[in-house]
Amino acid sequence: MAMYAGVDLGATNVRAVVADADGEIRGSDGRPVPPDPLTGLPVTEAILDCLRAACAAADTSPGTIAAVGVAAAGRLDPTEGIVEPTNIPVDTVPLTGPIANLVDTDRIHLHKDVAAGVIGERYHAERNPDDMVYLTISSGIGAGVAVDGSVLRGWDSNAGEAGHLTVDPDGRRTCGCGHDGHWEAYCSGVNIPDYARLLWNDADRPATALPIDDEAFDAVDVFANAREDDFAGRVVEKLAEWNAMGVANVVHAYAPLVVSIGGAVALNNEALVVDPIRERLGDLVMTNVPEVRLTALGDDVVVRGALASALTGGTGDKADRRG
Repeated sequence: MAMYAGVDLGATNVRAVVADADGEIRGSDGRPVPPDPLTGLPVTEAILDCLRAACAAADTSPGTIAAVGVAAAGRLDPTEGIVEPTNIPVDTVPLTGPIANLVDTDRIHLHKDVAAGVIGERYHAERNPDDMVYLTISSGIGAGVAVDGSVLRGWDSNAGEAGHLTVDPDGRRTCGCGHDGHWEAYCSGVNIPDYARLLWNDADRPATALPIDDEAFDAVDVFANAREDDFAGRVVEKLAEWNAMGVANVVHAYAPLVVSIGGAVALNNEALVVDPIRERLGDLVMTNVPEVRLTALGDDVVVRGALASALTGGTGDKADRRG
């Protein structure tokens, strides 16, 4: 019996699922990305081990896998089948070649993680909407976009870098990419602490419960204190402004009917992250205002999207399902 697999390479973990032709998941596995790898090969080996373990959990072998969807955070090179990963300290990680060798098929569909996210959202939606966006607000910010039923990939498969939209023309924060004023520089999980420090200095260092000077200070502290601490609440208010502006830019560019939001920052703080976007969007958008919702797939949205890609020849459209 033909089986299908989805793989998700994130910044800290790799996950794999194996399903039958009807999309029923029969086995899964997850494990940390190897710490401080010197090259991308240990990361590739972790992916292959994860896929082998998911096959074993499904009581099958890699040779039964008919197609694999692979999602990765970072800059893709689809010609070489590699990724320049986000937050993994190596230049490249080989993906499609080693996976194809393991499963003995060339039906390997490689996507950015956010593109897999919108594939998963479309596939699992009741009506398979043709125009929608999956937005992740996590350690980084990105968007997977479907327009007229087609998932936007770009000539190099790297469309969707919405986190690098400029939201602050004054450019007070420099993004990890080296450019100023990008959405991600203010609102991503890794950048929220430094943005809070900037606001704290702007406000003449007011009293706050936030551990501003602690190296361990992180975004979790900001949201945990937002309702009781005036300064933390001010930070969350500013984040809401930038997030709403970023989403409005995406809406004007792509006219989605639905914006589905995931990523750890959003999933763990729906009332403080997603609700304010929804509340502000009508005042910022001159076209139709889309439905804004938290993804119902939670942390599984990317790996489920990778699996949906395998089942549908890379499209996420249920009409293309192989089962």
